[in-house]
Amino acid sequence: MAPRNTASVSSRKTGSKGIEDFAPGAIVEFDRDDELKAYREMLLIRRFEEKAGQLYGMGFIGGFCHLYIGQEAVVVGMQLALKEGDQVITGYRDHGHMLACGMSARGVMAELTGRRGGLSKGKGGSMHMFSKEKHFYGGHGIVGAQVSLGTGLAFANRYRGNDNVSLAYFGDGAANQGQVYESFNMAALWKLPVIYIIENNRYAMGTSVARASAGVDFSKRGSAIGIPGFQVDGMDVRAVKAAGEAAVAHCREGKGPIILEMQTYRYRGHSMSDPAKYRSKDEVQKMRSEHDPIEQVKARLLEKGWASEDELKAIDKDVRDIVADSADFAQADPEPDVSELYTDILL
Repeated sequence: MAPRNTASVSSRKTGSKGIEDFAPGAIVEFDRDDELKAYREMLLIRRFEEKAGQLYGMGFIGGFCHLYIGQEAVVVGMQLALKEGDQVITGYRDHGHMLACGMSARGVMAELTGRRGGLSKGKGGSMHMFSKEKHFYGGHGIVGAQVSLGTGLAFANRYRGNDNVSLAYFGDGAANQGQVYESFNMAALWKLPVIYIIENNRYAMGTSVARASAGVDFSKRGSAIGIPGFQVDGMDVRAVKAAGEAAVAHCREGKGPIILEMQTYRYRGHSMSDPAKYRSKDEVQKMRSEHDPIEQVKARLLEKGWASEDELKAIDKDVRDIVADSADFAQADPEPDVSELYTDILL
């Protein structure tokens, strides 16, 4: 079950060009430093999420916990196309976005376990973390709510006259929400600098897109009001960066919003409580073996002689040490004081 546009991926190099110059399926050819950076950042997300799943099973993380395993190339590739000041907002599958934005592994993990050292002081949990410093405006538990908020961030940029771009991530399930289209209309009307990134992992909360959506080409959801859109191989970090650069240039030039449908895949269930019986193990294994975003980068590094197995193992060990440290901190850090129940509340 490969991404639908995989066959069209070309090897030509693209720079920071606008949408007029963007060819769907294009990639950015990475040099050694690019590949190593992408490898490390995606691996950090993968190992972090694996540890979060483990802690959830041990009872250290309560409530809901939605893992990003398999989708790492989307957020890492998009972050490579941004500059300081650009903003990110997403839904509840948000741990990977936080790490890609530079938020500390300790702070994210401590928030998952409800400790005072968490990024929301232990009061937000898995679905509600924020960092003004890193321009990350939250994971949001209400399906699709972040789309209107991300549009508001873009409006603020337009109002202030800066050239910052807002990235609003949401999934294929949220793509059918009413507020999404209200946001599309407002952004198109006022030419707001927002990139709507639909992370199409094919199953929403557990229903195939073919059964839940009358039209499954999500990149065309804004075509009626003039919002351009493209389908992107969301399992290839180079393809994501190419599309991200073109979309960012489009927004910075004052041409309004754009939609990027990232065709990706999550390996785990919707949340930790989801056994994912609506798809076969063979399907998941096929995606893992043929399209895994991290293994693709690893294979290129080895093939081109840019890294040895030992060097990649050393990166993995360093990443595992960071994650292990975050887990230790998240279990040892004290819980918030009872007085924190009454802080950070708008009355």
